[in-house]
Amino acid sequence: MKIRKIFLSLLLVPLFIESSIFNPQSIVHPQVNENGMVVSQHYLATNVGAQILHEGGNAYDASIAVAFALAVVLPRAGNIGGGGFMVMYDKETDESFSIDYREIAPALATKDMYLNEDGSVNKRRAREGILSIGVPGTVYGMWEVHKKFGSLEWKKLLQPAINLAEEGFIMTPFMVDALNSRYEKLSNYKNFKKIFYKKYPVQINKRLVQSELAKTLKIIAKNGVKGFYEGQVANKIAQDMRNRGGLISTQDLQNYRPVWRKPINGNFKEYEIVTMGPPSSGGIHIIQMLNILENFNLQELGHNSASYASLLAEVMKFAYADRSKYLADPDFFDVPVSQLISKNYGKAISKKINLNTVTPSSEILPGNVIPFESEDTTHFSVADSFGNVVSNTYTLNSGYGSGVVIEGTGIIMNNEMDDFVSAPGSPNQFGLLGGEANKIEPFKRPLSSMTPTLVFKDSIPIIATGSPGGSVIITAVLQFILNVLVFDMEISDATVVPRIHHQWDPDILFLEKGFDINHAKKIEDFGQRTLITRPRTALESLEIKDSLFYGYGDTRRPDSSAKGP
Repeated sequence: MKIRKIFLSLLLVPLFIESSIFNPQSIVHPQVNENGMVVSQHYLATNVGAQILHEGGNAYDASIAVAFALAVVLPRAGNIGGGGFMVMYDKETDESFSIDYREIAPALATKDMYLNEDGSVNKRRAREGILSIGVPGTVYGMWEVHKKFGSLEWKKLLQPAINLAEEGFIMTPFMVDALNSRYEKLSNYKNFKKIFYKKYPVQINKRLVQSELAKTLKIIAKNGVKGFYEGQVANKIAQDMRNRGGLISTQDLQNYRPVWRKPINGNFKEYEIVTMGPPSSGGIHIIQMLNILENFNLQELGHNSASYASLLAEVMKFAYADRSKYLADPDFFDVPVSQLISKNYGKAISKKINLNTVTPSSEILPGNVIPFESEDTTHFSVADSFGNVVSNTYTLNSGYGSGVVIEGTGIIMNNEMDDFVSAPGSPNQFGLLGGEANKIEPFKRPLSSMTPTLVFKDSIPIIATGSPGGSVIITAVLQFILNVLVFDMEISDATVVPRIHHQWDPDILFLEKGFDINHAKKIEDFGQRTLITRPRTALESLEIKDSLFYGYGDTRRPDSSAKGP
């Protein structure tokens, strides 16, 4: 009896003290480091970034090295032939910055370029092949970040990517699956087939060498931004465009410039949210949805309860309805940013929402505020010991973009032109609707869902997060933020729990596999149609707390990883 009492008392003793490194309630644990953290969708790129930090580089240096490494080891999304957004906090200046290195439409692009003679949209032409390509921005974006904040030599940051391309790397099962599942489409492009389908089906544990890409990276390493936008690489891109009936010229490449934009700022509880503004729609709608949700007691509803999920769905509907009308490239359209992210507008929407009551999407119109990106986008987050933090999302759009590999360069090109509106009312490949604001115009940047985001407390950055997933990116980032800030989850648990998604049209609440089926039935009883779906996002996040760096790579994409220097 005495032994039993001792055993029971031991069970009642807390196994962790309050200052423990790991959350004792967590079932999945993050990586922890004292000197910084790198989180990306491929472990080889994560290792590259961690090594740069170890060698004394800052978060910007590591981010540049990761971006170029991902162009080699994650060719479905990592890129030098695409574009994206970076949000960053710089410790020295104590300021937040964001850079838009999104692709732009070529000078010869027209608003009707994807219409058939009968006025219907030729969706294949918008999504595949030579006419789907926008002018890439990644190399220039990384160059600008390096010029402003970098501390190590440019060529040193590209060398790991060159090594991976030249010497090759072992393809993972996840990469093999990605290639084999797209064989029917991508094998039609001879340069792509030459590199990735030397043998089909592709086998696991085989080494992939990309010698032409290595040569291109060496030119960029030596000549900087001019190594891509001028000279032999630019000439090869323009020549291939001419040969295949494409639109991008050497002048388009020479004229390309990224844009430093003021980040979007908002507040939720005691936290400050710093995120990307237009032409990303994600940042605006993250803050808009948080503004609506702060009018409800979320903890009382309970995480992923039927009432909570139904409330999120209603909030998402209002945000995505506004997205369809008011979001576009701010250099071409006056986006009503301040109105969309105002507390008053959020409160006004909250009054239209009744718990456990469903409003059909047909009854939700874009608000009177003026009186689907691809699943194969990718994200990485980086923090260094100096206090700098980077959140970066970039993409080719669809998996492996347009399928076009520029002759003699190894560069996979994007298919970002599909993110414009080919015709009002015609959804893009991810089901997202848009209007006149996002029509095709020369030199314009297409609307995006990419949502690189930082969270601050007491003016100190504590979280960097973002995800691939097209239209689902915004709602994935929203739920991660709520999971950590409202439900006090470890970032690992906040990442792995099932997520939901509603994008206004279609009027369906998508529930990730693993979502409680009883809650799903109750949501159906409320009047909301639901559908169980496979995971489409992959949050790559870090958190800084108690002078430690925590990182977690979303296991929805098996090669994701987090590592400190």
